[in-house]
Amino acid sequence: MKVYFVGAGPGDPELITVKGRRLLEEADVVIYAGSLVNPEILKYARPEARLYNSASLTLEEVLAIIREAVSEGKRVVRLHTGDPSLYGAIQEQMDALESLGIPYEIVPGVSSFAAAAAAVKREFTLPGVSQTVILTRRTGRTPVPAGENLPDLSRHRASLCLFLSSRDLEAATAELALGYGNETPAAVVYKASWPEERVIYGTLGNIAAKSREAGIERTALLLVGDFLSGPYRRSCLYNPNFSHGYRKGEKSGG
Repeated sequence: MKVYFVGAGPGDPELITVKGRRLLEEADVVIYAGSLVNPEILKYARPEARLYNSASLTLEEVLAIIREAVSEGKRVVRLHTGDPSLYGAIQEQMDALESLGIPYEIVPGVSSFAAAAAAVKREFTLPGVSQTVILTRRTGRTPVPAGENLPDLSRHRASLCLFLSSRDLEAATAELALGYGNETPAAVVYKASWPEERVIYGTLGNIAAKSREAGIERTALLLVGDFLSGPYRRSCLYNPNFSHGYRKGEKSGG
């Protein structure tokens, strides 16, 4: 019996993938990240399914539940928030399952960074502005490798989404301003795609204070970059003068 790591999406129950929902509906055992997964998504599970909140469990306890369920021939879904490949701590789980000889599959999900872009109605990759997106976090109890600290990353001036740093916004924005500058547009998106979603707009110089005044201390993403406002170039893809494999461009000039 295979174990499925399923991305639950950013919060809106309808943003789980079709495959993810089907697997959740078929599961006998669901182990979900209770601190982040919207409980509304659990309504897709069958009434008789066994549900385990992993928020208070250790890796060893999660593995014990999986081993027992698999030995009983049960279908197991390990439900993670967003997309499990981002800050999901799934590699250690997958490595453990491989050592136990338990097959598994990963079902991608919609990440909260995508939901945050939808909330602010902006595109991360604008021609002439930025063609790179940095997804990162500030160092904390989990350190970041050398060269990945915020001052170093800020010098790229790429579109940036900062995870897991809501409580350190003052320090984070000060570090990012070293490369971006204080006037760079910024936004804090609280609980992207949830019913209580909120968006705070500002600059790197004032977004931390605005977020604090709004009472936002957790479950929020910081977006930084010129993609949030200002001019950009029209894309070549839909330009009538641009030729590609599916369309011949029109000739310009007299």
